[in-house]
Amino acid sequence: MIYNTIKSTYLFLFILSIFCDVSCKQPTVKTSEEKEAETSNQEVKSEKTLRTAADRTAEYIPLLKGKKIAIVANQTSVIQKKSKYNPDVSSFHLVDYIHNSKDIDVVKVLAPEHGFRGKADAGEVIKDGIDTKTGLPIISLYGRNKKPSGEQLKDIDAVVFDIQDVGVRFYTYISTLHYVMEACAENNIPVILLDRPNPNAHYIDGPLLELEHQSFVGMHPVPVVYGMTIGEYGKMINGEKWLKNGIQCDLTVITNENYTHNTTYELPIKPSPNLPNATSINLYPSLCFFEGTNVSAGRGTNSQFQIYGSPFLKGLDYSFTPEPNEGAKYPKHKNKLCYGEDLRKTNYLSKMDLSWLLKAYSNTTNKSKFFNDFFVKLAGTQKLQQQIEAGATVSKIEQSWKADLENFKKTRSKYLLYK
Repeated sequence: MIYNTIKSTYLFLFILSIFCDVSCKQPTVKTSEEKEAETSNQEVKSEKTLRTAADRTAEYIPLLKGKKIAIVANQTSVIQKKSKYNPDVSSFHLVDYIHNSKDIDVVKVLAPEHGFRGKADAGEVIKDGIDTKTGLPIISLYGRNKKPSGEQLKDIDAVVFDIQDVGVRFYTYISTLHYVMEACAENNIPVILLDRPNPNAHYIDGPLLELEHQSFVGMHPVPVVYGMTIGEYGKMINGEKWLKNGIQCDLTVITNENYTHNTTYELPIKPSPNLPNATSINLYPSLCFFEGTNVSAGRGTNSQFQIYGSPFLKGLDYSFTPEPNEGAKYPKHKNKLCYGEDLRKTNYLSKMDLSWLLKAYSNTTNKSKFFNDFFVKLAGTQKLQQQIEAGATVSKIEQSWKADLENFKKTRSKYLLYK
């Protein structure tokens, strides 16, 4: 009897324990808000956020401690970083950030074309000055003084270079990089280059520059679109010994994080006054050739490098009138009605498009006045103008530079930092 009672009690407890175990493991019904929060957290954990080199302060600030620094910068030199003291601040200008860092002595700022704040016209002479926020002297690297002098670099221990490039040979920031590297190499000063994504890194195209046509809008034997970040380009300048007398710079490149050449990147700050958005940057390699002709590429409008036209293209439907504005005090065909095309809805380009240039030449009323001397400098070769004047098709022109592009890709591959 006692045995049966104990046996029944154990059996009851055993069944009860199973019931409790199953009950405890039943899924909890979550609210829609809880589910949304959980999904959001999983996405944040799995997402690889692109970080520019400037954002990776822990990688380069220690390299500057105890040193006198010059910084090559403009309006794009921004760190996306939350302030420890002010939650409303989400970014800092690089100069301000380093200037406020402990044990780093920022001595001066070196400013490229368009100036430190990026307001000047293309080609406008930039004057030396003082930064009103930090009180630092600003030395212009555009105009007569494109290369820092030994005197300007006197007592400098290192130069930090951080400027947003757009990956096009005639965009002058890579020429500024060349001269900064050359001056630093001559004065035994290391350069710390903070890399940034190239919005045109997804393709390589255009004629290679021939060295007899070397200028500030084309210094190296590379195609118009070279498919490299500015950090990779700096490594190529060094490795190919393109600096004067083959000297090499003590160059350190701080890389971007979670970036490839096919990463879509829309610039948070316009890199110059006449590249206002992603469309203009994407069309820039194709439309900048118009700068070497009597056709306007939209300077003096709000659609720079997204439209083209001139008073001599009356067979085309679209029209606009260039007027002075920021970045274009004296636009081509000022206050004159220009006829051309509106390209603002053009699909995203993965190669240069010469069709607009050939169409404009075909429709101009006076072909003898279509090109000016600047065209050959932009093209880096006389062949392109000769081909257009001879009536060559787009495909025939593209075929003529195919072999050069294949050779360039081999050179380029030695200096890539990203897939």
